[in-house]
Amino acid sequence: MQQTNTIVETETQVPLGWRERLSPSKLSAIPGRYDLPRMFSRYSTKQKQKQKQMREPLPTRSISAIQTSFKITDTFELLRTRRWSVFDVQHVILAGLCIFSLWIIEPSAPFVKTLAGLGYLLLLLMPITRQFFVPSWPIWTYLLYFFSSRFIPYDIRPDILVKMLPALEDILYGTNFSNIFSSWNHPVVDVIAWFPYGIGHFGLPAVCSAIMFIFAAPGTTPMFAKSFGWMSALGVSIQLLLPCTPPWYERLHGLEPAKYGMQGSPAGLARIDALFGVDMYTTSFTTAPVPFGAFPSLHAADAILEALFISYCFPKLKGLCVFYVCWICWATMYLNHHYAVDLLGGGIIAYSIFFAVKKFWLPRPQPGKKYRWEYEYVEIGDAKKNKALDEELGYVPLNAVGKRSIDWSDEFTVLDSFMHSASSSGSTSPTTSFRSDRSDRRND
Repeated sequence: MQQTNTIVETETQVPLGWRERLSPSKLSAIPGRYDLPRMFSRYSTKQKQKQKQMREPLPTRSISAIQTSFKITDTFELLRTRRWSVFDVQHVILAGLCIFSLWIIEPSAPFVKTLAGLGYLLLLLMPITRQFFVPSWPIWTYLLYFFSSRFIPYDIRPDILVKMLPALEDILYGTNFSNIFSSWNHPVVDVIAWFPYGIGHFGLPAVCSAIMFIFAAPGTTPMFAKSFGWMSALGVSIQLLLPCTPPWYERLHGLEPAKYGMQGSPAGLARIDALFGVDMYTTSFTTAPVPFGAFPSLHAADAILEALFISYCFPKLKGLCVFYVCWICWATMYLNHHYAVDLLGGGIIAYSIFFAVKKFWLPRPQPGKKYRWEYEYVEIGDAKKNKALDEELGYVPLNAVGKRSIDWSDEFTVLDSFMHSASSSGSTSPTTSFRSDRSDRRND
C-alpha cells in the first residue's frame, strides 16, 4: 500500500502542465478558425452575397461604356486616387516631344502655340474627349513631331547615308528589287500601286480603329492607337538619326553625296498626278519634312501592324491581311520610294511592338462575341496562368477562373490596368471579396 502511494505521488510531480491547459480561462479562448458558430455564420453570409451577385446583372457597363461627362473635376479626382506605375513615364515622354516640337516650329508665335497646347490639354481632361484623345495621344505627337522635324537645324544633324541601303540590298538579296519593279510602268499598274500607297496608308488606320472599336474586345482600339503612335514616332526618330537616301535619289543623282535642303521627289506618284491632272503628291513630297527617311519604311510598318491586329482580332481575315501587306510592299518598290531592306526594317519594328503588346497588354478575343458590348469581362495578354497559384493567392473571380474584370473607363491606365485588381476610378474587380475573406482567415 505504501508502494502504491509512492507511485501516485511520483506521477503527480511530473510537470506535464495539462491542468493549466484545461483551465476554463484557456478553453474559452478558441481561435477563430475553429470557432464553428462563427465559421458557419461567415460562410452563410458569403453564400448569400454570392447568390445576390449571381442574380444581379454582370457589370458590363464598366467595360464597354462610353464617357459622356464634361466635368474636368472627374479627371482630377481620377488622377488623385489612381495608382501610379512605371508606365506613366510614357506621358512624360509624350509631353516632352510635344513641347520640343512646338518649340522648334517657326515662326515662334508663342501665343498660338500656348493656345494650341492648352486646347489639347483641355481635350485630355474632359472625360468625354479624354477616352479618345488619351489613347491617341502618341499618334498626334507623332504627327506633330514629323511635321516639325523640318525645323531642326542642319548643323546638328548627322550626315546623310547614300551608299548604305544599296550596299545592304546587294548583301541581303544580291539585287535591287526597287530597280527591278520600277523598270517598267503602265498607267493601270500605277493606279494599282497608288491605291494602297497613296490612299490605304493614310485612311486604313482610321478604318481599322473603327472596326476594332465596334467588333473587337474592349480595350483593343486604345492598344492599337498607342502601338501605332509609338511605332511611328520611333520610326521618325530612326530616320532623323540615321538619314538614308531612297531609290529615287539613286536614280536621279546616282551615289553623289546628299545635302540637307535638297528637295524630295514624288517618284512614281508624279505619274498619278499627271494621270488625274491634280497636284496630290508632287508638292507634298517635294517639300517633305524628312525627304531622306527611307529607312525604316513606315508604309510597310503601318501595314504590318494593322495586319497583325486585324488578324489577331479576326482570324478569318488573315489571308486578306497578308495580301494587303504584300500589295503595299510591292507598291513602295514599284513607285521607287523604298528598298526591300527598308521594308524589312519596318516589319521588324512593327512585329516587335505587336509581340510585346500582345503578350502583356492586349485583350484577348472571346469566341461567340461579335460586338464590344457583349463582353462581360476581358482577359489580358497571352501569358499562361498558374490556376493553383491564383486560387491560393485569392485571385479567383466569381463564376470563372482566370478572368479579370477591368474598368476601361480610365484611359490613363490602359497599359498597366492588368496589374491591379481595381482601377483607380474606384470600381472593384470580382476578386476583391475573395481577397478580403482570405485575409480575414489568415488574421485569425
